Amino acid sequence: MSHVSDARNELTTRINRIQGQLDGIKKALHEDLSCAAILQQVAACRGAINSLMAEIIEGEIKDHVLSRRARPNSSESLAADELVNVLRRYLK
Repeated sequence: MSHVSDARNELTTRINRIQGQLDGIKKALHEDLSCAAILQQVAACRGAINSLMAEIIEGEIKDHVLSRRARPNSSESLAADELVNVLRRYLK
């Protein structure tokens, strides 16, 4: 998975932020914060995980599905970009 290896530092940074959000949720539970406050933190964490997933899927499409010969404005490249945009909207 070359695209994951190439983006290892950026992906690790995202994962570290998600881990911080999870720690915040655990702390909120132990501090008996309101359900609304906890749910807000859970939603933020879910959004961060979805963004991480979208980033990895985009790399998968561009590195393993899209032909290496595809030009930036080719119909193949435009279709790949459209698919990535649809996935990102779906994962929000």
